Amino acid sequence: MQIPVSNVRNFAILGHSGSGKTTITDALAFLLGINDRLGSSSAGSSISDTSDEEKARKVSIFASTFSSQFDVNGEAYKLVFVDTPGAPGFYGQMRGAIRAADSALIVVDAVSGVQVGTRRAWRACKSHGLTSIAFAITGLDRENADISKTIASIREAFGKGCAPLTVPLNGKIVNILDEENLPAEFEEAKTQLAESAAETDEKLMDEYFENGTLPADTIRKGLLVGIAEGGVHPIYCVSPLKGEGLKEMLTSICRLLPAPGKRTFLSKEDKPIEADPNGPLVAQAWKTSVDPFLGQLSYFRIYSGTMKGGMSVQNNTQDGSQETISTMILPIGKKQVPVAEAGPGDIVAIPKLKNTHTGDTLASNGCSTSLKEIDFPEPVTWAAVTAKTQADEDKLGVALKRLVESDATLHYEKNPATKELVLKGIGDVHLDVAVSLLKSQSNVNVVLSTPKVPYRETVTGKGDGHYKHKKQSGGHGQYAEVYLHIEPLEEGAEDWFVDEIKGGVIPGNYIPAIEKGIQETMLSGPLAGYPVQNVRSRVYFGSYHEVDSSEMAFKIATRNAFREGVLAAKPVLLEPVMTLKIIIPDEFMGAVTGDMPHKRGRLIGMEATGDGEQIITAEAPIAELFKYTAELRSMTGGQGEYTMSFARYERVPEQVAQKIIAAHKAAQEDTEE
Repeated sequence: MQIPVSNVRNFAILGHSGSGKTTITDALAFLLGINDRLGSSSAGSSISDTSDEEKARKVSIFASTFSSQFDVNGEAYKLVFVDTPGAPGFYGQMRGAIRAADSALIVVDAVSGVQVGTRRAWRACKSHGLTSIAFAITGLDRENADISKTIASIREAFGKGCAPLTVPLNGKIVNILDEENLPAEFEEAKTQLAESAAETDEKLMDEYFENGTLPADTIRKGLLVGIAEGGVHPIYCVSPLKGEGLKEMLTSICRLLPAPGKRTFLSKEDKPIEADPNGPLVAQAWKTSVDPFLGQLSYFRIYSGTMKGGMSVQNNTQDGSQETISTMILPIGKKQVPVAEAGPGDIVAIPKLKNTHTGDTLASNGCSTSLKEIDFPEPVTWAAVTAKTQADEDKLGVALKRLVESDATLHYEKNPATKELVLKGIGDVHLDVAVSLLKSQSNVNVVLSTPKVPYRETVTGKGDGHYKHKKQSGGHGQYAEVYLHIEPLEEGAEDWFVDEIKGGVIPGNYIPAIEKGIQETMLSGPLAGYPVQNVRSRVYFGSYHEVDSSEMAFKIATRNAFREGVLAAKPVLLEPVMTLKIIIPDEFMGAVTGDMPHKRGRLIGMEATGDGEQIITAEAPIAELFKYTAELRSMTGGQGEYTMSFARYERVPEQVAQKIIAAHKAAQEDTEE
């Protein structure tokens, strides 16, 4: 499509799960000729929800991209749009799509009105610098649908700048700027649009005050500015299953929503990137997927320049490493259309790049521009991963690496304290889908379980430890004697090991062995087998034998002396404490705050957002939070969400610590038996 950048419209379709995002996408695909039939998620025929997981769950999991041409009064426009998941577990897909878009279309159901996912989408747009936001109201013909009430709820939640542009009137959906003799409620909306347009320009304001109104084309010029600046948010009414209101919405989108270049994208140096097709190439990978035939596919939004097949580019995120654009694909749902070139505003997929990941910037050789990283949500749910068979175990590492490369919100690590492989995600459904993908993509079967808590051990007092290792067998024997003083290490101090040997009672060549012996023993403390931290060890006396002493002998003596010293220095267990940011509607405030003490948690602060929600800041030990996603969902009817980050380690209460220590001792006894 040889269409100028000024006629490109790139928008992301966002909203609460079940609000009708995919229904609108299917209807647009049918209207634009992308699909030869009207797809349906419930029937498993959606052009957007094409994976086996999406069909089975009847919910969007992956962001799907589309490109098509649309004509307005004989003028061709290129539409690039992305259907995004609304379920919170797949929030990362929405975040990536927001980075790739110039504007957003937030879908609101006419029965349910503004929901938690609606607010989540709005906040994500605002926090990521996407200010051009429109709304689409669906479900107009459903029982209990109330358009006026829905419009009022949008305005109440997101401001007076939200105003309807297309509305149902006399059996059809019309653009109120083109209609005369509107009902009072829509006439008021038209007046509000004129006022919003007038506020963007002093001349328009003068004309509005002089005439009491503005011509439709003049209002549109003002709205174009207001929408680009984020002060005006048009509302469109559509009935996608009947195909009503879609042309009117797309026509208005082409007239009013911004072209590439109107949304300012900044480099890491805070320099704006010009949407110039003749400039140097700048493109960012906002999504990665695994195709069963092509392997890894990296989805790029092009911000500047023109990308062509066969060109050589540099990855500025990976220190300028070289990549070759062998093939470019225009993704249209599940279809993959090869293209020769793409420019600003386009989204293309590139297969089998060597060293490019989600968030990386590709640029023309010699161009140093790099975009800022995409702010993906941090994991809030953890699970231990265990392979079902040895064959699965052998393939698990590679399979997990492949999985997390295709989902920036999934993380995994081998926990050194618990020796478990831990998978982290945005919710229990997110992890459940990850398990299914491991099976379908890599034929690896795993079981998820509640992970062990990565406790730590430390000391609260001072203690001394001594051990003489003496063993005689044929030939050279083994001899080493070590005295250690154990004490707490002050925060920020680095001298965790101090050599206070005098008079050569232990030769200097054995001191490194003592230091290493302490390091190795700190990996498994004497209290409950967890790593030891914030401890200073002083070696102050000992003895050696000229023939029988060795580095190994001093390591053995050190390990025993260290354990004895720690046990004498009032050891305690520490547990990781997390900071929670919980966002809930006002009505669930009591339930959520009342539940926190049951999790050994404490409230830090509460803040009203001004749109019917509260942000609760709290702290709680991670041992109490492994099931919090499901618990919060139950307490709030699915309307609560939260983020979680590590705060610090704190002492475990005595009654809890005793149970942990007893369980460790019992496990040791079972092992010995």
